[in-house]
Parts: sequence; structure tokens; C-alpha cells
Amino acid sequence: MSTSEAEKSYHHGDLRAALVAAALEQLEAGGAAALSLRAVARACGVSAMAPYRHFAGKEELLEAVAASGFEALAVTLEAADASAEGAEALAAQGAAYVTFACRHPALFRLMFMGPGCASDRSRAYAILERRAAALAGSGMAAADLTLAAWSLVHGLAALILDRRVPLEGEAAQDTAQRITLAFARLAAGD
Repeated sequence: MSTSEAEKSYHHGDLRAALVAAALEQLEAGGAAALSLRAVARACGVSAMAPYRHFAGKEELLEAVAASGFEALAVTLEAADASAEGAEALAAQGAAYVTFACRHPALFRLMFMGPGCASDRSRAYAILERRAAALAGSGMAAADLTLAAWSLVHGLAALILDRRVPLEGEAAQDTAQRITLAFARLAAGD
């Protein structure tokens, strides 16, 4: 993007979004440590000081990237949940969660381990809570089912990303779906 295009974008109010998108690209390419406000500004074709109109510093920019990641995860989980019913919907969410983590490893790590990461009460977590509430039976409270299901898929995703479990692509997705479905059926008493 040329400087004049970037300035035009800025005047239209979308420089912030462009900075977040550029930061996400740099995050996935080199991790949070390699990301800098100067490099993000350069990628957007604006001055090194322009990002400071939107972010106090790198940490605030990373928080915005993490927030965009949580929104993307929520959209992904919502679609997965809508694709099935009952325990199968929970399994679809589990597979979608692991797939998201595998496709966006640096973003996933930032979302859960970065500065100012969002709490488990994010929109993505609320989607899981709704499904768990619909499945919870007398054997397990909805809050416990929610936390256990999240722990299951988050743990699996972390193990895959850390290469502790040798799964990739569809194998990771299939494994997540299979174990989440088995867990949901056990928890629901099926």
C-alpha cells in the first residue's frame, strides 16, 4: 500500500483495522517477539508514529490482535455449533477449536497466553456454555461440563501445537471430534 493509499485509508477510519491485520500477519510469520509497531506501520505504508494514534504501544496492539482472534474463534464455533445437534454439536465445536488453533498457532498462543488476554467469559466461551447447558444432565453441572469440554480441546490443541501429540490437519480435527463426542455422550449420560 502506498503512503497516499494508507493516508486515504486512515482518513476513512480504517487504519486501526489495517494495523491489526498487518500485526496478525507479522505475528503468524515470526511470533509476538518479532512484531514491532514500526514494522506494522511500514507494512501499512504509514509513518512510524501513525500507530500511536490508535495504540499506546505494542502491548495494546497485541491485545487488539488477540481480541480479533477471539472474534474469529467465536464465528468459527458458532458455525460449528449450528452444523449439528446435541452432543454432535459439542463435538463439532471441539473439532473447530482444534482446527482454529492449528491454522493460527501464533494467534492462538497470543489469545490465551499474551498480555491482557481475554477471560473465559468471551463470546467464544459463551457459545460453549450454551451448548453445555443444553447437554448437562444430572451427572454433571453445566458449568463443570463447560470447563471440562474447554479443558479437553484446549489441552489437545496445546499438545498438538507443542508437538507432544503427532497430529496434523484432518487427523487433528478428527481426533478432536471423536474424543469430544465421546466426552459429551459420557457427560450427558448417553
